[in-house]
Amino acid sequence: MADYLPLPDAAEPPALARKSSRVASVDVFRGLCVFLMMLVDYGGSMFPAVVHSPWDGLRLADFVMPFFLFIAGVSLALVYKKVTNRVEATWVAVLRAVKLFLLGVFLQGGYLHGRASLAYGVDIERIRWFGVLQRISVGYIVAALCEIWLTCRTRKEVSLLKSYWWQWSLAIFLSAVYLGLLYGLYVPDWQFEVLSLPHSLLPANGSNVYTVKCSMRGDLGPACNSAGMIDRHVVGINHLYTKPFYRNLEVCNMLTGGQVPQNSPPWCHAPFDPEGILSSLTAAVTCIIGLQYGHILADIQDPRRRLKNWCLLSVPIFVLGAFFAFIGIPINKSLYSVSYMLITSSSAGFTFCVLYLLVDIHGFKCLTSILEWTGKHSLSIFIIVASNIAVIAIQGFYWENPNNNLIHWILTRFVPT
Repeated sequence: MADYLPLPDAAEPPALARKSSRVASVDVFRGLCVFLMMLVDYGGSMFPAVVHSPWDGLRLADFVMPFFLFIAGVSLALVYKKVTNRVEATWVAVLRAVKLFLLGVFLQGGYLHGRASLAYGVDIERIRWFGVLQRISVGYIVAALCEIWLTCRTRKEVSLLKSYWWQWSLAIFLSAVYLGLLYGLYVPDWQFEVLSLPHSLLPANGSNVYTVKCSMRGDLGPACNSAGMIDRHVVGINHLYTKPFYRNLEVCNMLTGGQVPQNSPPWCHAPFDPEGILSSLTAAVTCIIGLQYGHILADIQDPRRRLKNWCLLSVPIFVLGAFFAFIGIPINKSLYSVSYMLITSSSAGFTFCVLYLLVDIHGFKCLTSILEWTGKHSLSIFIIVASNIAVIAIQGFYWENPNNNLIHWILTRFVPT
């Protein structure tokens, strides 16, 4: 097994085989990501303050995805520290990314209906193509190809900046393309149709057609941003996330049960994917930033020098993110804005520093052993717990009536309606 892998628990290819000591803080950090993910998924009903920000802003849940992408980059820098066959390593990385993407489609595409229904199966015309694992797979392959092909080690001792300047150049290029498309594309008026579901608030004719007035460019609101337009044209509106976070905005007047009243703005009824195409560009940059922290871990052996370099990298990234936020680029998870990408990446860097100091330098492993174990089995835990498979399995056991099960008992007694 590979010593350091992002989420896929796959064997290291022979071309990359090597001996290395395992850095516990990498697993602990990954385990922390899994813990935070479960906390916000299952604790959000009881503690609304930890769930995703409806649009602009930053809450605890908004750190989970960039933290996963960051540690994926750190891991890849260690996995691909020495590549003897670039072509073979590329094929292995592509295969892993494809497997992870397809697994994400299976788990989050709609095939598993969730704890509200024990049924399964999905209408292929409405399957969701993007999601958490799909986004990680995109960041994974971009970072892996960076490490395989865009590394310039010309001598044994060389500046980290000079060795990996191609990777930094790609990160800047992806950010520039993102900003150009986000602010430069013209978004026309658009229409969409919502089919009625049982207990919905739609008219009796079974559907309703909404028109969203835009005719502008550079708007970063929920209705007229170019990220949503790209997804609607390329992927199709029926394949996007049907419960976007912005429905929690006050203007949408969302009722209990997730229903949006008819008198809400039209865009409140529209699907929107926070893991869409355009935002995947800046998400991939987070992985590339994680690579640079991994380079420090792989190339520098002195713990104090590692911490010093990580801090020297985290501070300017945070300052740059704060500057972008100050000049008007909002911190927005749904759009994965540049300011959001930089601030969360630097936050991941600071968190990694703290964990490395506690776990690998001072040896407080007894306090983080559960997180370390969780990090080593992150993908398996994601499949079993975070995708509701464990909940559905427990819910399948009941007495006398299907509603008499442990999950229903917990929800009715501890989760506010």
